[in-house]
Amino acid sequence: MQHDALTSPDTLSAALAGTAYLADDGLATVTWLAHSLQRPLLLEGEPGTGKTALAEAVAELVDVPLIRLQCYEGIEASQALYDWDFPRQILHLRAVEALAQKATAGQRVEELEAELFDERFLQARPVLRALREAPCVLLIDEIDRADDEFEAFLLEVLSTWSVSIPELGVVAADTPPFVVLTSNRTRELHDALKRRCLYHWIEHPGLERELAIVRARLPQVEETLAREVVTLVQQVRDDESLVKPPGVAETLDWVRALAALGRSRLDPEVAAATMGAAVKYREDAERVRVALDRMLAG
Repeated sequence: MQHDALTSPDTLSAALAGTAYLADDGLATVTWLAHSLQRPLLLEGEPGTGKTALAEAVAELVDVPLIRLQCYEGIEASQALYDWDFPRQILHLRAVEALAQKATAGQRVEELEAELFDERFLQARPVLRALREAPCVLLIDEIDRADDEFEAFLLEVLSTWSVSIPELGVVAADTPPFVVLTSNRTRELHDALKRRCLYHWIEHPGLERELAIVRARLPQVEETLAREVVTLVQQVRDDESLVKPPGVAETLDWVRALAALGRSRLDPEVAAATMGAAVKYREDAERVRVALDRMLAG
């Protein structure tokens, strides 16, 4: 994956800013190193801090496909690698059975079985697609939701950039994909996976940086409104008793909601009516609603 934007951390940071993704020096450096050293990049942090968005921005920047594997509890290797198109295989069998000349020609059972596992019946899942279609960006989202067995399988693939398909042989990437793994740290990942990756923790941004992100993503929104919302979100995050503090993604949603209502300023009434764009738990909403007057007055 060669591109002028990838010549240094500084050029990468500037180029990402052109896609409206504002990376600090640490994130830009570790992203550049992951590309340069052909190492997976593991990003951890609270939800909504821009982990997934980084993979999307890199794919947009270098104009390569983004292949996403969304992890979940109980995910198995077949959901990540490949599967066989069973309905099409059955149709193929029935078609063969319907052709009497096949039988009279003495086609062997082994030949028929080989046909069933032909490439045309293979359904490539995200990891196999990434190995075949590189250069690309492979986003393995929320790896912490998967179990230990899946994590171990993934480690093997990321170590060799290849996978063995018993019926077809080994598939290896000519060029390793750029891999971004994200984790919300709902569980600790194994050291073996962390050793294979370069690691970066993404913090919630400070006020000025979050305002810059909002302005970059939503340039049509008045700066006064953007600053008022960002200032309020920063105060909401300071409440450590919240179940789930709003991330940057929620800040952007809140600003969009207010802009859609034609608002140019934030007041307690409209903030209370629209906070569902940013606050997603009932107890959090009640706590924020009680404190809105004080927060906006400050």
